Amino acid sequence: MNAAARNQTDTTARSFDRAMIIDDHPLFCDALSMTLKTVVGIDTIDTCDHLECALRRLEDGPKPDVIVLDLHLPDVSGLDGLIRLKTTVANTPVVVVSSMADDRMIASAIRAGASGFVPKHSQREVFRTAFLTIRAGGTFVPDGVILTDGPTVNGTDREDALQRLALLTPQQARILKLICAGKLNKQIAFDLSIAETTVKAHVTAIMRKLGVQSRTQAVLIAQEASFSSVLDDPR
Repeated sequence: MNAAARNQTDTTARSFDRAMIIDDHPLFCDALSMTLKTVVGIDTIDTCDHLECALRRLEDGPKPDVIVLDLHLPDVSGLDGLIRLKTTVANTPVVVVSSMADDRMIASAIRAGASGFVPKHSQREVFRTAFLTIRAGGTFVPDGVILTDGPTVNGTDREDALQRLALLTPQQARILKLICAGKLNKQIAFDLSIAETTVKAHVTAIMRKLGVQSRTQAVLIAQEASFSSVLDDPR
């Protein structure tokens, strides 16, 4: 994706009334909460200082309209937290706000499912523009960042693996975790209390999304991404 393609919007506007901030720095959480309220106009802000806290609240409490995520948390680091969030709340936009803001990291985060990336040192107007863009259905990256095309579908590096794993639904992620544990379809069906034919359908979909032809290749994709913590089902 080149510079001309960034920050494009569609005609379907989202409503951002509730946000969740996931960051372990209290002062930054306070400052960002104030920014989201005064600059973006979001009324209700929930904060979590680690990913597991956020996942529990997403399961039990009201769902946010947008999630703001730091990439470095006490219980997860790098893109793993983003991928795990996207397998849990696939349709909720996730905005990465991080100090790790080189072009490669930004491009990787967008390919892994982020709706936008805002460096932590950004001015308030950048946050305003970012959230207006995402609310309008677009993807935001900072000015001057060029999103290069990602690895090909047949690639085997970590970024490519993360990109493909981001396509899985929560149920498919659970099934892939059990496949990685060496379980057969019948055992997976028993563990998840679903029909074996349903498992087979999910396995077919998993292999299609990962671009592989066998269960072994699917396991290798998960291993390439160092993805075991992402596949752990907090529920």
